[in-house]
Amino acid sequence: MKNDFLPLTQTVQKGGCAAKVAATELRKILNQVQFPKAHPELLVDGRLFDDAGIYQVTEDIALVQTLDFFTPILDTPKLFGAVAAANALSDVYAMGGRPKTVMGILAFPLATMPDSVIVDVMQGASDKVSEAKANFVGGHSIDDDTLKFGLSVTGYVHPKKMWTNAGAKPGDHVILTKPLGTGTMTAALKRQALSENEIMEAILSMAQINNVIDYLSSEQLSAIHAATDITGFGFSGHAMQLARASEVSLKINRNSLPTFSKALNCLEQEFLTKAHRSNADYTKDFLDVTALDKLQNLLIHDPQTSGGLLLCVDPQFSTSILNSLKKAFPATSLIGQVESQQSKAVIFE
Repeated sequence: MKNDFLPLTQTVQKGGCAAKVAATELRKILNQVQFPKAHPELLVDGRLFDDAGIYQVTEDIALVQTLDFFTPILDTPKLFGAVAAANALSDVYAMGGRPKTVMGILAFPLATMPDSVIVDVMQGASDKVSEAKANFVGGHSIDDDTLKFGLSVTGYVHPKKMWTNAGAKPGDHVILTKPLGTGTMTAALKRQALSENEIMEAILSMAQINNVIDYLSSEQLSAIHAATDITGFGFSGHAMQLARASEVSLKINRNSLPTFSKALNCLEQEFLTKAHRSNADYTKDFLDVTALDKLQNLLIHDPQTSGGLLLCVDPQFSTSILNSLKKAFPATSLIGQVESQQSKAVIFE
């Protein structure tokens, strides 16, 4: 069996972050689990659905820990590996940290796929780990019916310089660093309506690591009060979680949301995933979407894979942060502002 004739998206039912367990269902499950009592050194856990856990080791060092894996979202193994790695690394960057070590998580159908597929997947991931200046230290694999791949990532952050989704302040400006629409465009790919070349703008964005810290000064980094990355729960779900964790409301300009050029057309053709519906259900009681048209409403629920960072920043620094980030993330946009808590967590205008 040759790689050229094995489109990976055709081997699975769901791909990328759209394969996540629906947030509503996940919360219901987790609420029934009695987790261990947290140590005093545990600074961030999963209670507020933040992007990673943070555990303080010394006065100056805290560990940032996360993991992420999923089924193929792309057909080309090396591209899939690169996107899976960038997506997993993003959680550490979203906490203001730097990745240090990674371990691979692999499920692979030995009987139906050639070894060359996983070699390419691993190489694509390894290239991204190298780009992040982290170390690949090992991993775990199983023989399974379908391919699944991702990384467990550990990073460092200074305990007093970490970002969480609970620090947004009224008056902050809201910035998004990557366009929306990877879910619907990769759904079109899976249905073979578009090729990888035709959605290359989304692929390159998904494969770009979210190392915004490398482009900002220490003063600019200190001006970021809250952060999260936009992944499987869509812009709607992650923005809502940030607003609720911070006990504020976000006012978002509907026309300022950066969007891939083919995204609205794909949504219009109804290239949708189950996550579009589950994300809408998850957020329906916390969003004011009266200002949105049908396609905009679908766009905010679109499940992103390796999406951008959502940043809440001191308004005095928002222009300089925008200018700095646009050098590496050209779609970076000022999309709204943080307000005192209102009846809805996220309000679209």
